[in-house]
Amino acid sequence: MTTLSFDEEGVDVVYEGTEFRLEKALIEEATEKAYVDVTDHEVLKIVEKRPSLTGEPRRIGDIV
Repeated sequence: MTTLSFDEEGVDVVYEGTEFRLEKALIEEATEKAYVDVTDHEVLKIVEKRPSLTGEPRRIGDIV
């Protein structure tokens, strides 16, 4: 299971027991979108090869 914790500067990720941070600029570069317009599902796709996407995607701008 992957855990994502969003803030205004990036995302703290716990993936398979490993903790790391995805900075805002990296997420914007990977998605070619403004950070606040990226969804949690898009971030999961960056982290996991085949994520289990459930529920409606939420914009980071709505989360933080």
